[in-house]
Amino acid sequence: MALAALLVVAPGLAAFAPDPEAGVTPEARGVAQAVTAAELAAWGRERGDAGALIMAARLLSEVPVRQGEGPEPILTPGRLLDEAAALSAGNQPIIDAIDRLREPMTRGVRSSPFGAGPVFTVKQLRARESWTFDVDARAGEVLRVAAIGDGDTDIGLSIRDQNGATMCRDGFGDHYPVCTVSSRAGGKMRVAVSNRGDVRTSIQLLSN
Repeated sequence: MALAALLVVAPGLAAFAPDPEAGVTPEARGVAQAVTAAELAAWGRERGDAGALIMAARLLSEVPVRQGEGPEPILTPGRLLDEAAALSAGNQPIIDAIDRLREPMTRGVRSSPFGAGPVFTVKQLRARESWTFDVDARAGEVLRVAAIGDGDTDIGLSIRDQNGATMCRDGFGDHYPVCTVSSRAGGKMRVAVSNRGDVRTSIQLLSN
């Protein structure tokens, strides 16, 4: 009843509510979808669920990427389908579904809601090693960075502004942290990725 009264007194108030999607580019949404694929794949591995890995491959195949120089990527649609096949235990309907998906994926993405796609690189970190680099963020746009590990250890991720203030920190004890920050002014930001475990690991880094 109080809400109804508020709307009668100020019917245009909702127009001033902040838009959570403001400044989010298609490429930033693509990074988020790639992380969703990584989470789904991890869920499928834990439960031996081939269908989850197939769906993760489908999600990832929608996100085009611009690969830089370096090692082969950790997370690809093809690798996820290989894992699904290994878990299928010869189940013919699952094998057929995998085979139907493989051919379109080898042709590349023909259309996508994510624009040109995020940039990614692969980095290998020793136990407890950290890696930092600077990025120039565009003013008024969301910067989204994800670090997808190979599953051997937990990964930490943080972003600081040019004054050293922490804008985002994701260290929740998983191997696919993601940071999303937005700055009206833009400018230089420092990204730090850390291997929190006691073994060497490979990390696939994505950013819009």
